[in-house]
Amino acid sequence: MAIELIPLSLPPTADASKFEHFGREVRGVEPGNIKPEQFQEIKEALYKYDALLFRNAILSPEQQYALTKAFDPQSESYGHGNNKTENAKKSILHPDLKTIPRIPQVQVIGNGKIFDHEGLVEATLKHPSHKTFHKTTVSPEDEAKGITRFYRWHIDAALYDLSPPRVTTLYGLEIPQGPTQVCRYDDGTWDELPVTLGTTAFVSGKTMFRILPDNLKSVAVRAKVKYAPHPYVWMAPARAKSTGLGIECEGLEMPFEELPPWEEGKRKTFPMLWKNPVTDELSFQVHPCGAAEIIVDALPEGAKREGALYPDGAHLTDLEDVRGLLYQMQRPAIAPTLVYPHAWQSNDLVLFHNRGILHSVVGAFTPDQVRVFHQCNLAASDDPTGPTTDDVAKWA
Repeated sequence: MAIELIPLSLPPTADASKFEHFGREVRGVEPGNIKPEQFQEIKEALYKYDALLFRNAILSPEQQYALTKAFDPQSESYGHGNNKTENAKKSILHPDLKTIPRIPQVQVIGNGKIFDHEGLVEATLKHPSHKTFHKTTVSPEDEAKGITRFYRWHIDAALYDLSPPRVTTLYGLEIPQGPTQVCRYDDGTWDELPVTLGTTAFVSGKTMFRILPDNLKSVAVRAKVKYAPHPYVWMAPARAKSTGLGIECEGLEMPFEELPPWEEGKRKTFPMLWKNPVTDELSFQVHPCGAAEIIVDALPEGAKREGALYPDGAHLTDLEDVRGLLYQMQRPAIAPTLVYPHAWQSNDLVLFHNRGILHSVVGAFTPDQVRVFHQCNLAASDDPTGPTTDDVAKWA
């Protein structure tokens, strides 16, 4: 049976014209038993469409790890790297992750108590709540009415020492059902997005770049982002914006001198735009919560200077400047019309191109609602590739 690629079913809120090349449902292949020639087709499809959905998948942790690793055979360790940092309990990721003992690269995430699960005798899973991370929160009265928020828009990456995973696999085993919730932006725009309970929200990095005005495209193609050391420990005391897109500037980040031991040479600096290995397209790939500095190169010789931002280059180190610029560049791409909120069904397997997408946890569960997912991503064997000289000449 030939592999079929079917466009994803979009919610009524989505602008279908912006999703023509985003996401496909894969039929005709079992993800736990993929032949080499089938894998090449799936690999190309993932990089072309950035997200692939397999319905009714049956997948052991070993098979999920093998599938994830096939995209980067030299990769080995879990991509976030939070278990490798000293004082890992100070990391904002710590409460969300439980490791499968025999396959430590696969994490169990979700909500509620589970028993005798893949070698875990007992574990309490906790769905991330915006109430533990945002500066402002939804009132108890509104939450009871189904109002919720994006938790944190991000890329799966340690952002220190380890390279960002190429692919994340997310496998939903137990999916509680409930009424539709409304994800509210609470940023003065009146934007809101109806979502199924516990959706995962995705936005395209390609679209994030494409919709920028020319002066910000010029900045993006010339810019690099430097991340804080141990960024998930650094950001843990701070509080996020109501959209989940970055941190409020209140000076609450952990001072560098109080972080676990770190080395300047292990801090990560990545291009603002990452190049797709199959299509050569550029995706705006920045984790706004972890960004500490922005370095902008000067305009190339012969480029138009009129109206250009930072024509002579710049090095932004003030967090208000860094976060202000990133928010200006990224906020348009999380508009309700540009978000794909996946409506999970039991045994859904989603593969997403972690170097071409940003995503966020959404929603709120009660303690007795049990939700079980297996997540796998692996620290890559290389760093992302940025714009070429020709790209800079085209967009700067």
